[in-house]
Amino acid sequence: MKSPSETKGFFVLWNFKFSPNFKSSPLKAKKNVFLLSEYNSELPMSQKVLLNATEINIALNRLACQLIEKHDDFSKTVLIGIQPRGVYLAERLKTLLENEYKIKDIKLGYLDITFYRDDFRRTEKPLEASKTRIDFIVEDKNVVFIDDVLFTGRSIRSALTAMQSFGRPLEIELLTLIDRRFSRHLPIQPDYRGRQVDAINGEKVKVCWKENDGEDAVYLVKN
Repeated sequence: MKSPSETKGFFVLWNFKFSPNFKSSPLKAKKNVFLLSEYNSELPMSQKVLLNATEINIALNRLACQLIEKHDDFSKTVLIGIQPRGVYLAERLKTLLENEYKIKDIKLGYLDITFYRDDFRRTEKPLEASKTRIDFIVEDKNVVFIDDVLFTGRSIRSALTAMQSFGRPLEIELLTLIDRRFSRHLPIQPDYRGRQVDAINGEKVKVCWKENDGEDAVYLVKN
């Protein structure tokens, strides 16, 4: 019988249960099961692909078309990427709108919400704020918040509070690539979504971008 470090976990279990030459004592058998458990604990968390690169591209084009339908030439509309992960999605959409749909001079800003969160005083770790860059006027503009995943809604509540420092927009909308619709803590819903995902509490949605993670993909990660 091979040790757990020499073979895959399920082969060890197969030999343990069915091999007629297996003559370990009960005590030895217990030890083998313990070793198998130790080996399995080192296995990575399982991942399921929710969106591959092609599907992300399709979703981005659909979201871009929905934005054009509502905001036309974007002369009265600005995009705000919520730091940190919403910035990648916002930049992708801006590039797509300008290059593929020939819409010029789209205004894009970045909004950091670190110290507007309702839980920022509850952590013992020092917080690292990202950059806020809004170098245009939002007063009487249509603002589109952009984030990669809508989960509890608390980040969006924080963004609404932070935006008050920059003026009073005419309207604020929310665009997200992934909507975890059964995970909300606050009555916040997206105006534009790439895909709805039903994930339980022990599961995490991980969005990867080629610019930062080396690939375009969305995974459902099970702990």
